[in-house]
Amino acid sequence: MNLLGTDPLFVNGVSWAVVLIVVVKVVVAFAVLMGAVTMMIWFERKAISDMQSRIGPNRVGPWGLLQSLADGIKLFFKEDLIPAEADRFVFKLAPYLVVVPAFLIFTVVPVGGQVTLFGHTFDLQVADPPMGILLVLACSGIAVYGVMLAGWASGSKYPLMSSVRASAQMISYEAAMGMNVVTVLLVANTLSTRGIVASQGGSILHWNLIRTGFVPFVLFLIAVTAELNRPPFDVVEADSELVGGFNTEYSSIRFALFYLAEFMNTITMSAIMVTLFFGGPAGPIPNIPHLRWVFPILWFTVKVVAFCFMYIWFRAALPRMRYDQLMDLGWKRLIPLSLAWMLLVAAAITNWRWAIGVLAAIIIAAVLLLRAFDLGGARELEDQAVLPSIGARPLPGYVLRQLTDAEEVED
Repeated sequence: MNLLGTDPLFVNGVSWAVVLIVVVKVVVAFAVLMGAVTMMIWFERKAISDMQSRIGPNRVGPWGLLQSLADGIKLFFKEDLIPAEADRFVFKLAPYLVVVPAFLIFTVVPVGGQVTLFGHTFDLQVADPPMGILLVLACSGIAVYGVMLAGWASGSKYPLMSSVRASAQMISYEAAMGMNVVTVLLVANTLSTRGIVASQGGSILHWNLIRTGFVPFVLFLIAVTAELNRPPFDVVEADSELVGGFNTEYSSIRFALFYLAEFMNTITMSAIMVTLFFGGPAGPIPNIPHLRWVFPILWFTVKVVAFCFMYIWFRAALPRMRYDQLMDLGWKRLIPLSLAWMLLVAAAITNWRWAIGVLAAIIIAAVLLLRAFDLGGARELEDQAVLPSIGARPLPGYVLRQLTDAEEVED
């Protein structure tokens, strides 16, 4: 058994050449990811400006391509401030707990096929551990600690409130995301990311998007968007309530690390979605000598860029949700539906009779659950409710408008 993974690079053991290739793969992956983050920042600013009939970045470099680099250099040389009441060690550690997991997730993503260099054949992937997808879930969970510790260590109540809100949001949607990953694993029958890609080979009909019935992909997309704190789930940085979020007290390069982690996570989780549901680097490969290895990389890049553009479109088009709406969506909709679909897929793989029985049980459970939600919602509106209804207005809207108009006339 090859204990070092399925990468053919380790078939003949470990030598200095093998170690050198691994080091080069790590450096190249880090450089590519950092370059992709820089381009993602420019792409988002430019695309949203076009959607809003603005110019966007156009000062530094051609078409403003170097604007992100200029912003990074500016932040690097700005004064690094640490609040007087902050826990200095934890305050400095928190940004790295957010950035490092984002990079580690990218290391298990297969971005291409196999390449032979200097007599050594290896996968275009930094590492392919047998439990690669579990590493993805673990790293996404570690990022919660960075967010929570950043708000707590700042010594200020508004960052702390934001970090608690962010932690609850990330933990809530982590459950739904994990169950949809399990659905994919049931179909792929492997925990290896390259194995998941290999199980989707052949044609588009073999993609997990189709084999799992589309629903897990939609649920996973919603859960990941909330996990990334991207719009419309960016209540963590609701400026009207929490100033600027859990990183309010950060400045200079430490603030840049949080900013970097957001866009890095967007790219890495887009790559994970491509790996789980869209065949990863799979795609038509023309029979062109010495260039066949390029096309899987090209297909992978096109798919990831499409998801990145989708996230940009979300930011430009969707309004921010209220926090109670966010938590209701996670706990009352996504988690029950993800669990039900996972059980249905597992039953369908086992036996069609089991699938029919599980489907009947799911329908009954759904009816009872919806009934419970309706009763709970009705009780919240009663006079004897334990807690007041969130977001309810003390006066009808037309009365508030009349009062506001009268105040404006008096002024």
